[in-house]
Amino acid sequence: MIRLLAFLLTLLIAVPAAAQPLAAGRNHIAAELVAESATPAPGQSVTIAFSFTPEPGWHGYWLNPGDAGQAARVEWQLPDGAEVGALRYPVPERLIIQGLMNHVFNGPHAFLATLRLPAGIAPGTAIPVRARIDYLACTDEICVPERANLSLDLRAGDGSVAGDQRTRFDAWRAALPRPLGSEGAFEFRDGRLRVAVPLPASVGVNDPHLFAATPNALIYAADQAISRNGDMLIVETQAGSQANGLAGFEGLIAIGEGQGLAFAARPGPVPPAGEPIRAVVSGGSVSLIVALLGAILGGLILNIMPCVFPILSLKALSLARAGETPQKARAEALAYSAGVIVTCLALGALLLVLRASGEAVGWAFQLQEPRVVLLLLLLTTAVALNLAGLFRLPGLSLDRADGGRTSAFATGALAAFVATPCTGPFMAAALGATLVLPTTGALAVFGGLGLGLALPFLLLGFVPALRRRIPRPGPWMVKMQRLLSIPMFLTALGLAWVLGRQTGVDGMALGLAAALALGLLLWWIGARSERNHRLAAAAAMVAVVAGSLLVVRTGETAPRSSATLLGAEPFSETRLSALRAERRPVFVYFTADWCLSCKVNERGPLASAAVTEAFRAKGVRVLEGDWTLGDAEIGRFLERHGRSGVPLYLYYAPGREPLVLPQILTASALTALAG
Repeated sequence: MIRLLAFLLTLLIAVPAAAQPLAAGRNHIAAELVAESATPAPGQSVTIAFSFTPEPGWHGYWLNPGDAGQAARVEWQLPDGAEVGALRYPVPERLIIQGLMNHVFNGPHAFLATLRLPAGIAPGTAIPVRARIDYLACTDEICVPERANLSLDLRAGDGSVAGDQRTRFDAWRAALPRPLGSEGAFEFRDGRLRVAVPLPASVGVNDPHLFAATPNALIYAADQAISRNGDMLIVETQAGSQANGLAGFEGLIAIGEGQGLAFAARPGPVPPAGEPIRAVVSGGSVSLIVALLGAILGGLILNIMPCVFPILSLKALSLARAGETPQKARAEALAYSAGVIVTCLALGALLLVLRASGEAVGWAFQLQEPRVVLLLLLLTTAVALNLAGLFRLPGLSLDRADGGRTSAFATGALAAFVATPCTGPFMAAALGATLVLPTTGALAVFGGLGLGLALPFLLLGFVPALRRRIPRPGPWMVKMQRLLSIPMFLTALGLAWVLGRQTGVDGMALGLAAALALGLLLWWIGARSERNHRLAAAAAMVAVVAGSLLVVRTGETAPRSSATLLGAEPFSETRLSALRAERRPVFVYFTADWCLSCKVNERGPLASAAVTEAFRAKGVRVLEGDWTLGDAEIGRFLERHGRSGVPLYLYYAPGREPLVLPQILTASALTALAG
């Protein structure tokens, strides 16, 4: 109390001293009001931000400033019908002055908000936004209350975003804490507050700290004992004056520099403390290593998928060509691997950019766009026709003349691109870790996925003993090439089905027509001259790109054959909460038509009569989340559960935290849940 009084006395003394600078119009923390789009669309939302730039040595405050300080207060003046949401704050820093804990921002930072416009605004209409924001600017010695009257003049338009503004807002969004989907629990016992924060064990943390958004729930400057118990972080600290009797608790757990996870907790039992991690400083590195190893193993397993195995097999057989030198084999292996890794890195970088912009996307996000599905359909059709002998695609032929580093690089890129619909064992946790890893660590995981995918051919190129195990060249190789076309044709058929699910019968018919036209074009070019194989390849690429531009999403999809699977209802968090409030057991599964492992589970264990009967007898309710065309609510839910894609299977026993099931299900495991 003496320390707090001393700090407040310092504050009171400092205010008169600041009157002259404020009268001159200069703030120690400069404030600016900016919008991501200067021409927001009527009826839509636009992100706006208060951008703060403190002078050296000055700092501002989080929404709960801690033992001292003051949160910002805003008064808005908006056009009729417009609404603005609550401010969203970045992850704060800790600052202790004379034993008082402050939650502060020392450098440039921004508070974000969502401005929602009424639908009836005519294009070109002026949209004036005015805000008065009061905030506290402090150094380690003095504090000054400051005010900024800010204006923002927008105009109704198409919602376009300039490149520099997108980059600026992406950086601000990346600084926000990520929300956790599952609720935590807290309890008050013997003057101590104990909080359980749900966090997968695969996610590493570095110097964690609990910031309480709920005022006076804990003593801010008190030591925090943080440990891990399975998929829970257990925080124990001295309770605050309002801890006893709290109906809810909201907070933010910092897990590394500039990284944090926001969560809500309800009163309930908290597991015992586990392994202490308060002093661990290498947890992020350990998590990165585990995620990287998981990505490499997951990428290695992708090689047995029907869309990748033929390409890998043909490249392996190409190393058995007569006269192949070790130097040539190594060069092709490196070029193929480079194509795979560069493609995985490019897809990963695009994924991170979309996430930073606020999109709830995950691995294979591009397959939620029908044009990309058609692109893959035409690519796999061209590869299948090449393997069947209709024409020769450079890099996918047993002809020696078709070798070379350029074609090997392109083949590797093709293998990586067509492998993206798949998510296998080890990949889910690895890609889920990219949600919380720094950008460089996340890109390393995507690169590790590419390395795992390229590893078999890389080993063949550099280990002569493995190449010697490949049978000698002969007529059998041509027959093998023809056989390898079968899984590629099946892959093309599956993609046509997915296209039909996304765009309806008309879209699927258009896709099949484009594939047929492509086949006729390749046959015509290939039949005229054996020397035209490069022309055929170029024509194939032009046809693929042109055809993919023709498909549009109709919004009318065919009825899902799995709609009655286990009597499933469409997933929503509202419905899930209602069922849990009724203390019913709930099984939730997230799927997509382009997800191979999802379809295997749905045609096998999930369709089992034994599982259906067991769920019915136990009264298990089933919710299905369909991610085929993308869904922001599902995307955010997956992220909060540490996943970057589907499938995800969860079982909620009454009154318990969800049990995360393996990606490869068995009927016995499912019936045991309902046992």
